[in-house]
Amino acid sequence: MSKNTFAITPEPTPTAVLVGVDFGEAHFDHELDELAQLALTAGLQPCERIVVKRKFPDAALFIGKGKVEELKALAMGHGASEIIFDQALSPAQQRNLEREIGLPVYDRTFLILEIFAQRARSHEGKLQVELARLQYLSTRLVRRWSHLERQRGGIGARGGPGETQIELDRRMIGDAIKRVRDRLAKLKKQRSTQRRQRQRNQVPSISLVGYTNAGKSSLFNALVKARSYAADQLFATLDTTTRQLYLQEAGMAVSLSDTVGFIRDLPHGLVEAFQATLQEAVDADLLLHVVDAANAQFPEQVQQVQKVLEEIGAAQIPQLLVFNKIDSLPPERQPRSLRDTMEMGGVQVPRVFISAQTGQGLDGLRQALAQWCLQYRGDDGSHEADGRASEEGIQGAGDAQAGASGSDAL
Repeated sequence: MSKNTFAITPEPTPTAVLVGVDFGEAHFDHELDELAQLALTAGLQPCERIVVKRKFPDAALFIGKGKVEELKALAMGHGASEIIFDQALSPAQQRNLEREIGLPVYDRTFLILEIFAQRARSHEGKLQVELARLQYLSTRLVRRWSHLERQRGGIGARGGPGETQIELDRRMIGDAIKRVRDRLAKLKKQRSTQRRQRQRNQVPSISLVGYTNAGKSSLFNALVKARSYAADQLFATLDTTTRQLYLQEAGMAVSLSDTVGFIRDLPHGLVEAFQATLQEAVDADLLLHVVDAANAQFPEQVQQVQKVLEEIGAAQIPQLLVFNKIDSLPPERQPRSLRDTMEMGGVQVPRVFISAQTGQGLDGLRQALAQWCLQYRGDDGSHEADGRASEEGIQGAGDAQAGASGSDAL
């Protein structure tokens, strides 16, 4: 090696101990697999996982003093650089845990925010993430601004170290939140104008929704022959992409939008911050609810998507369930038919089975969409008063093709 050549040593990947607390909830992830995926997506390497059983969280340390000592020893033994909790921690719990363990402690909310910050590409997406992070930071000023401990006085006898600066920082963050909200409001108005234009042109609006990594972007690309970013990872797509999809079977075009994926315990601050983006789903005439058929947890994931749809006011929009990734299913789990229905919330919802990767079932999906379009347009005399065709319109031809309307597959 030349004396003028310098070897660059790559920075070691930060390692993290993953912590889950089982409070007896039915959907608890005992293997912490999803948290591990989130950690990897954020650039962390899980080095150990620990599950703690409790009836209720400890007010000060979330898992109690004894378990904190065990966690500290485990982290030290594995040389971990940080601790990640699968549940949301209060600011006080986070500070107390860091003080006891001597390492940075983060929660699921922070991890998701970090991933969103890394993945945001558009101006609007970056603003939305900035708003959510500012809101999260505003409750954790004492922890984030430890240098303020050097400041003294200013608030009378009861004033603690750094309080004056913290109050100033709180006001600065409040001002920043207002500025970001104002800018997002303008972008939301622009989106609203674009949607009204589509409505005036009588172009039906269809939005892809689903759990993160269900394959929404891959399906979007397969339908419209686009090249939007798609990858086998959580939150690969944050920015809404809208394209025209011409359905030759119905002789008309629709507006198809790919939206951000949902996840269990999606932070409310993110839902609020992404209102402008999620509005595409709220204003849609039909939702293509994409499900990862190869994921053993798909029933829980469907419930989590429904929960977010209710939160944003989109639960009443007609849905077509699209069970994706059937190419990854073993022979015994292959669907008996590519078209049927599935009960959801006491209602039979039309369902199709596809593989966006191989193209299997896409013709059936297009036929289902064409059937819905004909009803939307009113060609079958069943167009609804509010301009939205019902799920029965999708189901009609599907039952004839499937020969039954029960969800006997999978």
